[in-house]
Amino acid sequence: MTTIDDRPADGYTGAVARVYDLVHQGKGKDYAREADDLAELITGRVPGARSLLDVACGTGLHLAHLTRRFARAEGLELSPDMLAAARHRNPCTTVHHGDMRDFALGTVYSAVTCMFSSIGHMAGQSELDAALAAFAAHTEPGGVVVVEPWWFPDTFTPGYIGAAVVEAEGKTISRVSHSRLEDGATRIDVHYLVAEPGRDIEHLSESHRITLFPRTAYELAFERAGLDTEYLPGGPSGRGLFVGVRPRPARPQHRR
Repeated sequence: MTTIDDRPADGYTGAVARVYDLVHQGKGKDYAREADDLAELITGRVPGARSLLDVACGTGLHLAHLTRRFARAEGLELSPDMLAAARHRNPCTTVHHGDMRDFALGTVYSAVTCMFSSIGHMAGQSELDAALAAFAAHTEPGGVVVVEPWWFPDTFTPGYIGAAVVEAEGKTISRVSHSRLEDGATRIDVHYLVAEPGRDIEHLSESHRITLFPRTAYELAFERAGLDTEYLPGGPSGRGLFVGVRPRPARPQHRR
């Protein structure tokens, strides 16, 4: 059995990274449509947007589609195994190794995105503030920051059990998850059984602690980062999206 420890800043390691996409795509997650919707949202607020940074890009599936919509699309990922998968999937795309709380790439983008509730791995308000400050610092004036949050405390369902069985690439994969409330956060334990012909059944497990930030905590972090923010209900996973615009500098007033 492979077990992934609770490391909010590190993310998924090799064994689970290998089946991660297969499971979520098998459950119906449409990365191409989500990327198109995200691109439309961005260009609707930043006409002519040409560059994008996808923070916590995982294995780079969103990024693979976003590269077709922006002249320069790059990724940022902390987990070494996810980073390797993203670079393998996007060999002509720059994918940086970095932590969303303190990365410094020395450039700015028309848009900075953080999807699939990766932001929930921030441990508290100070880490959330640090992440949004880093996002804003990499966003050009007039550009946007788009963040998909985790559930809010009033929308989370303690005790929720999710289950799925998918078949892909010659494998049959079952995934069972159990989410519970733990000191203002979601503790989610996930188990996988991976079966394929000629091999023993593989048992993988992972456990994550994902902070249940209230909506006001996100809005405060966006405000502290100097972003004008709105919350859009719905979104790709039903948890909504926060969209922040970095204001353009005020034009100097000339006296007559």
